[in-house]
Amino acid sequence: MTAMPPSDAHTGTTGLGQPDATGRIAVAAPPERVYALVTDLRALAELGEEVRAHRWVGQPGAVVGARFRGSNRRGARRWRTTARVTAADPGRCFAFEVRSGPLPVLVWRYDIRAVADGGCLVVESTWDRRPRWFRGPTVLATGVRERTAVNDHNIARTLTRLKERAEH
Repeated sequence: MTAMPPSDAHTGTTGLGQPDATGRIAVAAPPERVYALVTDLRALAELGEEVRAHRWVGQPGAVVGARFRGSNRRGARRWRTTARVTAADPGRCFAFEVRSGPLPVLVWRYDIRAVADGGCLVVESTWDRRPRWFRGPTVLATGVRERTAVNDHNIARTLTRLKERAEH
């Protein structure tokens, strides 16, 4: 699938090109409800495949520049990350850059577009930002050799859970 075009120039992914992994789903809920779910760190952790918990660092809230830490797990493997919010446009777009220490790992973005029936279309996308030399160590840490394929699978599952949660 291809990603939906950014809603504006403040999406936090300018210049990254096409996403490495992406998925989309129609949700019978207003964009504001979906946005509230993807910016609620506890809800986002419950919806995701590998993430187990997120917590704000410093001032909590989905604003550009805010940071949060993530605890992740895949099977017996566990790892931590730090993320910085790069876009926070209520009801339209939420994006963040994930880092492992000083190294870029991934950019995640949720684009939300209202549709005529009062629902919305949600597109979740990722861009792999790891330096080539860092990919080997991340395979050891996460157990994931084919990150793009795994993220495509994880996105599909996350979006299904998001739809279920938003519609009920």
